[in-house]
Amino acid sequence: MKVFEIPMLAMSLFGLGLLSGLDAPPAYADFTFGEPVNLKSVIPVLDGTLECIDCFSSDGLEMYIESIRPGGQGSFDLWVLRRDSVDDDWGPPENPGSVVNTPGVESTASISGDGLTLYFNSNRSGGIGSSDIWMTTRATKSAPWGPPVNLGPKINSSASDAFPWISAGGLELYFSSLRSGGYGSADIYVARRATANDPWGEAVNLGPVVNSPYTEGTPSLSPDGLLLVFTDQYVNSTMYRPGGYGECDMWMSRRANLSAPWEMPVNLGPKVNGPDVDSMPRISLDGGTLYFGTTSDNWQAPIIPVVDFNGDGKVDGKEVLAMADHWGQNESAYDIGASALGDGIVDVNDLIVLADYIGTEWVDPTLLAHWALDEGAGSVAIDWGGEHDAMIIGNVVWQPDGVVGGALAFDGKENFMRTVTPVLDPSTGPFSVIAWVKGGATGRVIASQTSGADWLYLNQYGMLTTDLKAAGTNGESLTSGAFMIDDQWHRVVLTWDGTNRSLQMDGVEVARDTQPSLVASSGSLQIGGGKSLGAGTFWPGLIDDVRVYNRVVQP
Repeated sequence: MKVFEIPMLAMSLFGLGLLSGLDAPPAYADFTFGEPVNLKSVIPVLDGTLECIDCFSSDGLEMYIESIRPGGQGSFDLWVLRRDSVDDDWGPPENPGSVVNTPGVESTASISGDGLTLYFNSNRSGGIGSSDIWMTTRATKSAPWGPPVNLGPKINSSASDAFPWISAGGLELYFSSLRSGGYGSADIYVARRATANDPWGEAVNLGPVVNSPYTEGTPSLSPDGLLLVFTDQYVNSTMYRPGGYGECDMWMSRRANLSAPWEMPVNLGPKVNGPDVDSMPRISLDGGTLYFGTTSDNWQAPIIPVVDFNGDGKVDGKEVLAMADHWGQNESAYDIGASALGDGIVDVNDLIVLADYIGTEWVDPTLLAHWALDEGAGSVAIDWGGEHDAMIIGNVVWQPDGVVGGALAFDGKENFMRTVTPVLDPSTGPFSVIAWVKGGATGRVIASQTSGADWLYLNQYGMLTTDLKAAGTNGESLTSGAFMIDDQWHRVVLTWDGTNRSLQMDGVEVARDTQPSLVASSGSLQIGGGKSLGAGTFWPGLIDDVRVYNRVVQP
């Protein structure tokens, strides 16, 4: 049995249902991820086909997993790995024995901050529903765990309740439940208490901002409690939360402080979400690593702050000034310290992190494509940011005097450049497209997508406009008041954050509106010509340094 049949089994206790549709806007976090690393090379004692990581103790010396490895008490057991210091390797998994585990299912453990209480879900006898949340305690960290206790009717229901997660301070307990009265098949709930010695209050649904007509499962918190990560977990189903990348995706929601409401969830993006099952997200104690699992493996991925705020390919004084402009604010785009997750306010912690990147050759993982147009000759524009080289078609002239190195001069007569492969589907998540342009004329196009839309162009009055919009009567063009036919260099930007479109020119936002969805398109990107390459759409002038990001760049 593969590893993600372990949490999947807990979800199977939830059952299946017919769910209504949801057009939730897909989006990305303000941080990104490095390349995932298979945990086989990091923690070789873990077997990805048998087990997955549930939680770490706050001192980093214990790791709890759920496993079907031989030597357990039943089908799925809780196991623990230990080490003497955070610099040591993990020891072999140890089974806590029949006091904690049964012939049934014990899974998804979460340990309290003091290391003396362990919460988990089980279908053992004596529960209220088909799966309940239980806890076991111990007198000291070196003592054995005592007999588990059912958390009772304030937490558990006659339905299935699973995936508990205790906050670091011990005052919030999150879990997923199939109980009636929710917004979908399974929703995330939270129970709270005033102190760690008080009884739990009634469990409360997180509401329609976080929960959907689909399924929310495997919740966990960042160490500071300001980030909630979870999955749209399914068993034998083809219905998933819109905006994902595969069979099961990982999502996140922020809150400004521990008493603030949770914000609209966003997808963690294609670096960690793929066509396979991606589940059980867990954030390391230092906020620098995401642990998760797929169908047959466990992974870790570094969490990286996005430090090139304006997407110009440099980390310099402009980023410092932008951070200063938002000093003291809860602005996630600039809240990059003390870890990449931020701490809810733009302050000296963020400046310290930024300082490490200023003047360095920082490789931006969110950069999908970059055509510097510095080749000086030839019929191919190299994509220095990815694998989307573009063919140059027609009478295009290489120019040495661009804004950043060289540029391409288009004569407005059926010449343009087109990528060999599609760069992105604009409907699947936030993105930005940026270009330096000079010249132009009314009706002429800077960037478009074949069989799609004109992304950036000048309307009949010469004003910067986009036709990338929602389908049907809900979609409309976004036009700015910025004229661009003055034969000067201008930096133009189109962004979409999953809900809002924005047009920027020369570092200033010149138009913005709400567009909760965009028409899907998988065509190649075209620079210097309209979507259908019609007469009168070709760009007459210079274009330089074209970039595409899978995030929103800041003005």
